[in-house]
Amino acid sequence: MALATAVREDSTDYSRQKSDTKESKAAYTKHDLLFKQLINNFFEEFIEAFFPEVHQHIDFTAMTSLSEEVHSDLIDGETRRLDIVVEIKLKDEDTVLIIHVEPQSYVQTDFHERMYHYFSLLYHKYRKPILPIAVFSYDEKRYEQDEFTITFPFFHVLTFNFLMLELRKKKNWRDYIKSDNPVAAALLSKMGYTEKERVDVKKEFLKMLVRMELDPAQSKFLHDFFEIYLKLNEEEEEELMKEMKHSDYADDILELTNSWEVRGMKKGKEEGIEEGKKMATRELALELLKEGSSVEFVAKVTRLDAVEVKELKKTL
Repeated sequence: MALATAVREDSTDYSRQKSDTKESKAAYTKHDLLFKQLINNFFEEFIEAFFPEVHQHIDFTAMTSLSEEVHSDLIDGETRRLDIVVEIKLKDEDTVLIIHVEPQSYVQTDFHERMYHYFSLLYHKYRKPILPIAVFSYDEKRYEQDEFTITFPFFHVLTFNFLMLELRKKKNWRDYIKSDNPVAAALLSKMGYTEKERVDVKKEFLKMLVRMELDPAQSKFLHDFFEIYLKLNEEEEEELMKEMKHSDYADDILELTNSWEVRGMKKGKEEGIEEGKKMATRELALELLKEGSSVEFVAKVTRLDAVEVKELKKTL
């Protein structure tokens, strides 16, 4: 069996119609990369949290990441990149598991048909059974079709179904806080909480981060992801701080946030040292060029790229 997961993103922060503006493209790309990185980093946890019936059949000990690009629209030639394609084995048979990440930043009424296009194109390429999954993270409440059919009054050709995860419809977000699952923790920010529950969601998210005891880089990534989709205002932050001040998690949360700051300072220092070395190397290259040394010689001595040395020479 193979698994194709399509992640479709819609947010009130993004344009609901196709747009060629730089702003909308940048927002789309950022949205796309965030979800892609989340699932890539915590692939098994993603399946375990939201598709446990699938998780129990997968052997996660052998996975190979692939990268594919297919034509999703054979008429106008529009291409879509399959952001996550993973070769994997199921416990009961050798096979390929394909994850298809398909983010969207606008309403797409024919999504169920496009899912069928993805399915058929992937099946044509790999000739393996594919289980398609679509993940919707839009903020609005609306109905999505999970079935595509081709039928005539006299004959039924096919019915294509796919699994769906509609995060906004998950009003039972509290069911996930005891799981200590990193993907579930991050995606609390996209679930169906009410406005009055925003502070509670952030509070439970922080508790999950403490209990999971992830390394600082992982916990910082999850925190940054969460903050993009659920950022409290000043009044809500004050309410949160008051509640957490007397919590058993207060000291642990403070220690966790401090570890991010220390790591950030260390990274900044390392980047500063590296940039300093680069500047010194460029200055040496300029001095050599002023003395009449050839581009090839300067590149060899400084180990700079010859193209960069040529650019430096133009500044003389």
